[in-house]
Amino acid sequence: MTNFLTSGDPGYDTERTGYNLSVDHKPEVVVPAASVDDVVAAVRYATARGLCVAVQATGHGPSRSAYGAVLINTSRMDGITIDPVARTARVEAGVRGGALVRAAAEHGLAPLNGSSPEVGVVSYHLGGGIGMLGRSLGWAVDHVRVLEVVTADGVLRRVTATEETELFWALRGGGKGTLGVVVALEIDLHPVSRLYGGGMHFAADSAKRVLTTWAEWTRTAPEAMGSSVLLIRMPDLPALPDALRGRYVVHVRFAFTGSAEEGERLVRPFRDLGPVTDSVAEMPYSAVGSIHAEPTTPVPFHGRNTMLASLDAAGVAELLRHAGPTADAPYLVELRLMGGALARQGAVPSALARRDGEFVLYAGGVAEPDRAPAVRAALDRLLTALAPWGTGGVCVNFLSGPDVTAAQLATGYLPADVERLAAVKRAVDPGDVFRTHHGRA
Repeated sequence: MTNFLTSGDPGYDTERTGYNLSVDHKPEVVVPAASVDDVVAAVRYATARGLCVAVQATGHGPSRSAYGAVLINTSRMDGITIDPVARTARVEAGVRGGALVRAAAEHGLAPLNGSSPEVGVVSYHLGGGIGMLGRSLGWAVDHVRVLEVVTADGVLRRVTATEETELFWALRGGGKGTLGVVVALEIDLHPVSRLYGGGMHFAADSAKRVLTTWAEWTRTAPEAMGSSVLLIRMPDLPALPDALRGRYVVHVRFAFTGSAEEGERLVRPFRDLGPVTDSVAEMPYSAVGSIHAEPTTPVPFHGRNTMLASLDAAGVAELLRHAGPTADAPYLVELRLMGGALARQGAVPSALARRDGEFVLYAGGVAEPDRAPAVRAALDRLLTALAPWGTGGVCVNFLSGPDVTAAQLATGYLPADVERLAAVKRAVDPGDVFRTHHGRA
């Protein structure tokens, strides 16, 4: 079989370690896959020995340890093929969002990528994918044309809307590590080459005003405008400017595909509030990762999320009571504006059919093992407090860390689709080979 590593081999620890260190993978075997043949060999090796299979490209969203498993690391599978005429991209399993953005930008095109250039494209799509262009173009999963997947029988399958149709439905939104190893995707690209985008930081004493303004502003924001707000106490790092270093700030982000003139008009209410930084300007789409500027250093991170149906003045007050400047919360909070095309079903139905939130609230904190219980308790208090504004659902892609449960995962889907997903699972993986994933006990 292909090269594989066991505990004690050089490279074993590097290959098993991903971005979120709160989940410590200790597999029996790590397979640094460089090809589809390597993946097929790894799956067949596992099933011949009664082992389960786990998959990792970047490790941003783990929830269960691959203890005693065969862990397939797909990060070396980084091929990208752009068809500028058909406006499609074929993306291998290890490709990261930033690499895809850059490759598509060479042709004046853009994918429905997420906020972080470091997140893996395949896992992002399999969980749904809230793209920076989502309010105008919908979920990333709605723009998947073809999946190439190695199932538990060690067979490479081509899965489309007309081939393996039930598996095509299930993988798109319900396929994060549960149904096989997706070794490549073919996805739509879109004729977007620039944005009016960036972010504004506001000081702590402006938090209530800014968040209230943003909540009201979102009610009339056009679908061409994507936006989010981050509440965070910045780290005390010398590289940060004095206005941000060690300070609590509110970071309002914008990604607008309309004209710069219209964009400037739309963000004017926030400039009038006096931001301490302002990077909002005309930019090439290839620079979209700079809008959120998310960290890249691996950390032990515990995260939770919930979909909100609304955010009124009382909701803003409750959020700030738990996560405002004086709360000393051990976590950051991000609110992303949903709605628009994100609320509509895709042209081809997928497992991701629950689309009823106006906002997704994500909260997470860095937590070494001794601090994890306190962080978990604080996150529980926050989500309990915001429950009156919630839909009862979650965003599947934002579930990560060791606290994810089957009950939480199920709320990301329509009730009838939970059983439909289970039926597909029984059909393609009757031995539950792929069992290291979200929601396992």
